[in-house]
Amino acid sequence: MQLLPDLVQLRRAIHAEPELGLQTPKTAAKVMAALSGLPLEFRHGPSTSGIVAVLRGGREGRTVLLRGDMDALPMREDTGLAFASRAAGAMHACGHDSHVAMLVGAARLLCARRQELPGTVLFMFQPGEEGWHGARFMLDDGLLEPLPQAAFALHVMPNAPHGIFTSREGPLLASADTVEILVTGRGGHASMPHDALDPIPVACEIVTAIQTYVTRRMPVFDPVVVTIGRIEAGTTDNVIPETASMLGTIRTLSPGNRESIQTGLRQLAQGIASAHGATAKVDFELGFPVTRCDGRAVALGRRVVEELYGAASWLTLPAPVMGAEDFSYVLEKTPGAMLFLGASAQGSDWRSCCGLHSNRMVIDEAVMARGAAVLAGIAARFLGDSEGF
Repeated sequence: MQLLPDLVQLRRAIHAEPELGLQTPKTAAKVMAALSGLPLEFRHGPSTSGIVAVLRGGREGRTVLLRGDMDALPMREDTGLAFASRAAGAMHACGHDSHVAMLVGAARLLCARRQELPGTVLFMFQPGEEGWHGARFMLDDGLLEPLPQAAFALHVMPNAPHGIFTSREGPLLASADTVEILVTGRGGHASMPHDALDPIPVACEIVTAIQTYVTRRMPVFDPVVVTIGRIEAGTTDNVIPETASMLGTIRTLSPGNRESIQTGLRQLAQGIASAHGATAKVDFELGFPVTRCDGRAVALGRRVVEELYGAASWLTLPAPVMGAEDFSYVLEKTPGAMLFLGASAQGSDWRSCCGLHSNRMVIDEAVMARGAAVLAGIAARFLGDSEGF
C-alpha cells in the first residue's frame, strides 16, 4: 500500500507524544493535520477532544461508522524504540496509535472513491478508551447522531499471528466492573490479637471465598472472573490495624451474571466479616458493558478479509476474551463488530511476544496496511449492498 509510509510516520509521531484520558489535544491535532484537504466534515463535542469526520458519498444511502481510539496508558515505556514515549509515565501500550493511523488510512482510501459510495461514513477518533468511557461521552454529546446502521472497530494484537484477522459472533469481550471491600475490625497490639479484632485474616478469608464462590455458583459456560488485585492493611509489624481494604475487577459475559455476582459478593463479604465480629462495606463501580458482535457484521468482515487476503487470513475465535472495550457502548446502540488484527513480526514466534499493556509491547507496523484496507473495504461493502443487514 502506497499509504503505509505516511501511516507509519503518523503512528510514530503519536507514539512519541502519548496522552491520557478524555483530552488528547496533541493527538487530535495530528489527526486533523493528517486529514487536511480531504472532503470531510468535522464534529467536535464539549466533553472530550474526540473527532468525528464525516464523509458523504456521491449518492444517498446508509451510514456506517469506523472507530479508532486515541489515548495511551499511564505507564513507563521500556521498548528502546527510537520513537519511544517522550512523556513521563505515559505509553501507547495498547496499540491505539496504530488504530488512529489505520483509521486515517481508511479515510484516505474512501475519500479517493467518494463519488462511488452510496451513503455516509463516520470516522470516530475517540479518546478516553482506557477506563474513561470516552465512547459514552461522545454518544452523549450527540456526535454520532443520527446513529449509523452499523459500526466497526479494529484492534491490534501484538501476540497474535502476523496479519491474521479474528472475531466472533456474540460476546467478544467482557464487561469490566470494579469492586472495593473495606473490612473494619478493632486495632490493637500485634502480640495480643485476642484483645483486638484483626481485619487482615478476615480479608484473606474473603479473597479465598470469592474464588470458591465463582467456581461453585457461576455457570462454567457463562464465565465470570473476579480478581482481587490490591489488598492494603497496616503500617508496621507490631500493630493490628483497624481496617483492611481490597480492590478488584469483575469480568462477565452476560447482564444476568453481571448483576448476580454483585449481589453474591456483597452477601459473601458481609457474611464472613459478621461471622468474625467485623463489618464489611462493599462498593461497586460500573465499567464497560459486554462487547457483543452482530453475526451479520462479523460475516461481512470475514468476507472482506478473505476477498482481500485469502481464507487463511481469517480465524473465528472459539471463545470470548475477558478483556474489555468501551466500543461496547457503540455496539449497544447499533449492530456491528470489533475485529482483532495480529501484529507480531512476520515469521516470529508470536506466542513469545509481549502482550497488550506490557511496557515492552511493540508491533510490526506493516500490518497497518492490511488494517486500513480492511476497514475501508468493510465500509464500502456495507454501503454497497445489504449483506443480510
